[in-house]
Amino acid sequence: MRYKQVISGTFIARPNRFIAHVETADGLQICHVKNTGRCRELLQTGVQVYLEQAQNPNRKTKYDLIAVEKGDLLINMDAQAPNTVFLEFAKTGKFLPDITAMKAEVTTGKSRIDACLDTAHGRHWVEVKGVTLEQDCIAAFPDAPTERGVRHIQHLQSLVEAGDSATIFFVVQMEGITAFRPNDSTHPAFGNALRTAKAAGVDIQAWGCHVTPDTLDVTYPIPIQL
Repeated sequence: MRYKQVISGTFIARPNRFIAHVETADGLQICHVKNTGRCRELLQTGVQVYLEQAQNPNRKTKYDLIAVEKGDLLINMDAQAPNTVFLEFAKTGKFLPDITAMKAEVTTGKSRIDACLDTAHGRHWVEVKGVTLEQDCIAAFPDAPTERGVRHIQHLQSLVEAGDSATIFFVVQMEGITAFRPNDSTHPAFGNALRTAKAAGVDIQAWGCHVTPDTLDVTYPIPIQL
């Protein structure tokens, strides 16, 4: 995926989870943060960030904060991007070779699943999770407790047990990652649900991305440590 009209700036502060203050060449900008997660390890005062100009000129905030530099890493932190890049990736045939139709954000039972793929072998459900947490080249999810995430895993498991197939697809929004693991120290229930779902037949995949200030593309599989 490609962003339009991207500029750089210096992160100053995040007064709430929706807003960031960023100093740019044109002065201080009040930006929308496209990620409601904590991101405390990313949004540190003084780091370089990247902003996309909003297409709606009537918006209260002119820019969206989409990426941040963390040392030598450039991390895309747009929480809406993983679903988009997954669908782009699926269209290439590298995820499943026999997809005949794709639908995004499909409601089944009490859950809304990110994608439902029709294949020659039946329905395949996909829940996409964006990953921005990294330490020593190992990515982890989640960065905060997510009961909603646990429910998604359990629902995918029930769909598999009913005869469909399913994947939990982690989009690691950075390059250079050598492994992915559930963040058991932050939310052990999520890791336990992931391992239980894997044992029940839910496919677990993690893929790294090629990231530039104005692009994000799924490119390489990452080993998973459950």
